[in-house]
Amino acid sequence: MRTAARIDLNQPEIVAALRKIGATVQHLHTIGAGCPDILVGYRGQNILMEIKMPGKAYQLTPDEFLWHAAWQGSVWVVRSPAEAVAAVVGRLREAVEQE
Repeated sequence: MRTAARIDLNQPEIVAALRKIGATVQHLHTIGAGCPDILVGYRGQNILMEIKMPGKAYQLTPDEFLWHAAWQGSVWVVRSPAEAVAAVVGRLREAVEQE
């Protein structure tokens, strides 16, 4: 039986920063099986984010590693509100440049 999904301590702060810039956020951490922590919607773009604590070595769990390896889209790994906002704004900039 699976235990309750835990979130990284910085997840609420990251979610708040994303919502402050007008993004919508859907929590996915309860899905498990390596699925990223959040789905972010911003100006017509969808961005998956895996949240990790700052100061710790970048390490995906075995389930996360398998999920990321199989996923044919992009997933951003972020450790701070600034990284999360930069990922969203950078993704939007890429989409506009490709039009």
